[in-house]
Amino acid sequence: MGNSPAAGAGDLAYGSDPHGLVWGYSFASDRPAQPATAEEAVGALDAPASGPRGAFFWLHFSLSNSASEPWLRQHLALPEAFYESLHGETGSTRLEQEAESLAAFIHDVLFDFTFDASAVGTTSLCIQPRLLVSARPRPLRSVDQLRVAVREGRVFRSPLELLAHLLQDQAGVLVDILRQSTVRVDDIEDRFLSSRGSASRAELGSLRRTLVRLQRLLAPEPAAFFRLLNRPPQWISDADLQDLRQAAEEFAAAVGDAAALVERVKLLQEELVALVNEQTNHTLFVLTVVTVLAVPVNLVAGLFGMNVGGIPLSEHRHGFALIAGTLLALTGLLAYLAFGRRRSEIGRRTTARQPFRDGA
Repeated sequence: MGNSPAAGAGDLAYGSDPHGLVWGYSFASDRPAQPATAEEAVGALDAPASGPRGAFFWLHFSLSNSASEPWLRQHLALPEAFYESLHGETGSTRLEQEAESLAAFIHDVLFDFTFDASAVGTTSLCIQPRLLVSARPRPLRSVDQLRVAVREGRVFRSPLELLAHLLQDQAGVLVDILRQSTVRVDDIEDRFLSSRGSASRAELGSLRRTLVRLQRLLAPEPAAFFRLLNRPPQWISDADLQDLRQAAEEFAAAVGDAAALVERVKLLQEELVALVNEQTNHTLFVLTVVTVLAVPVNLVAGLFGMNVGGIPLSEHRHGFALIAGTLLALTGLLAYLAFGRRRSEIGRRTTARQPFRDGA
């Protein structure tokens, strides 16, 4: 809910006040944040000498409220890159420096994320020496965790420290997703090893698509912030740079773990495909052998069923037994040649693999 007392019907529709503000906080040195309205933030920014030393504001807007962007354009001097990010399509992470401002376009996980490949949203950020403005269309998990930290009384010395904490929360969300994904992969692997994994192919495919999309959307973030660390604006302090560097490294480690899990899922998919191919080949082999074994019976039945003169053994009292015995012997010989040779091939393959297992 917004902090403005004027919030009314807009809260019911968008979770924000009439200006589109979902929440606002004012920060000062060595004290927890206090709720602030949009008007209070604008007044303090217009008269910096009237506020406490080191004071800054965090204003979070809902883009679902059509009043958000007009109010921002009218009351705050934000770079055009920030406004362009409000209407940009989902793509790679961007971080641009314009004069004394930083405009960032980052990805985040929706608050109600349930392994849906489309459950990723975007957050637009503008960071200035005394102001952090964030805007999003839908509630996002990492942003909400940052708000929880603010409400619990954590002290922040600058907007950059807020940004670093947001990156750390993003890394934590990604680690939680990876932990849940790892549990699912372990379960699928256990079922596969116990020969009950044929039904897991669709689940593995869905899980891999989700992880690949998360990796593609979130992986550029550490690189974007590392570029900022190489050429930071002058107003960023050394302590803020250190916080950003640590947050970017933690996020990069989480992205690396995601890549490793994707590779594990890929290998498991390949094992499942190999198992299915082996089962298919075995089925085709059995069908082929059965067809070959039926050839002598079908051939003799066709010949003796032509009802013409001169059919051998037609008058012999043991003619049927002789023909049936010959067919059974021929069928047994064919079966021995087919299945015996296949067992010999399997034995040779097992013997060939044994030195590799011993060496491993």
